[in-house]
Amino acid sequence: MTPSTSAVTRNLLILHLTVFIWGFTGILGALISVSAIHLVWYRVMIASISLFVWFSISKTSLLISRKQFFQYLFTGAIVAIHWILFFYAIKVSTVSVTLVCLSSFTLFTAILEPLIKRQPILIPDVIIGLIIILGIYLIFKFESRYTLGIILGLVSAVGSSLFSIINSTLVQKGDPKIIGFYEISGAFIWITLYRLCTGELSSERFDLILTDWLYLGLLGTICTALAYVAGVAVMRTLSAFRVALITNLEPVYGIILAFIFFGTRESLSIGFYLGALLILGSVFLYPVYKKYRKLEH
Repeated sequence: MTPSTSAVTRNLLILHLTVFIWGFTGILGALISVSAIHLVWYRVMIASISLFVWFSISKTSLLISRKQFFQYLFTGAIVAIHWILFFYAIKVSTVSVTLVCLSSFTLFTAILEPLIKRQPILIPDVIIGLIIILGIYLIFKFESRYTLGIILGLVSAVGSSLFSIINSTLVQKGDPKIIGFYEISGAFIWITLYRLCTGELSSERFDLILTDWLYLGLLGTICTALAYVAGVAVMRTLSAFRVALITNLEPVYGIILAFIFFGTRESLSIGFYLGALLILGSVFLYPVYKKYRKLEH
C-alpha cells in the first residue's frame, strides 16, 4: 500500500526533527562536565531504561534467540567505542571539527562494506573517497592544534561505519527497534564491565551537578531513546534515499547549533571550512550517485 502524501510529509518533518536532535548531541557533549566514558555510561543507562519502559508500556516482546543476543551484545561494544571516541573528540577539540570528521563515515563505508561483504569496490566510490580524503587533509593542515580530536573523530567514524554495515545485515532478520535496545543495553554492559575492571564503578556516587543531570536526561531520553524510535518508524514510509540524504544534515545542524551556543569558540580557519565543504559536499552527493547508479541498472 502506497503511503498518503500527508503521511510522507509528517514523517519527513519527524525525520528532520530527529536529525536536528542528533545534531544537538554534540552540543550536550560539550556542555556536560564529566569525562567521555562517564558521559556515555550514563547515556546508555538512561536510554536503556527509557526504551525498556517504552517497550513495557507498548507491550512489545523482547524475546530473541541466543545467537541474536550475542550478535547484538558484541555490536553494542562497537556502539560504545564509537560514542566514547565521539564525545572524547568533542572534549579535546570542538563540536564542528568532530561532526565534520564523523561525516567521513561515508568514505569508510564505501571502503569497508565491499571488503566485509566481498563485493567489488566501484571506481566512483573511490573518487568520492579521494575527495573526502582531500577535505580531511585540509582540516589536518589548517587545524593542527586539534590533531587528537580529528584522529578521534575519524576513528569514531570508522566505528559508525562498522556499526552501520553490521546492522544492515542484522535488520534483515530482526526488528530494528529491538536490535537498537539490545545494542544500547550491550554498550551499557561493556562500559560497566570496563569501569568495574578499572575500579571506577566502586567509587561512583551519582553526585553530578544538577545541570549535568538535566543534560544527561535530555541526551539519554530525547536524543537517544526517542530519536532512535522515531528514526526507525519513519523508514516505513520514506525511501532509503530520502532518509540517507536528510540524515546527512546532522553535521550541518550540529555546526549551526555550535555557533549559536558557543559563538567565537567554534570559529575556525578558512582551510577548515574548505575541507568541511569538500567532505559535506561528497557526503550529500554520495546517496544521489547511489540512486542514479541503481536506476541505470
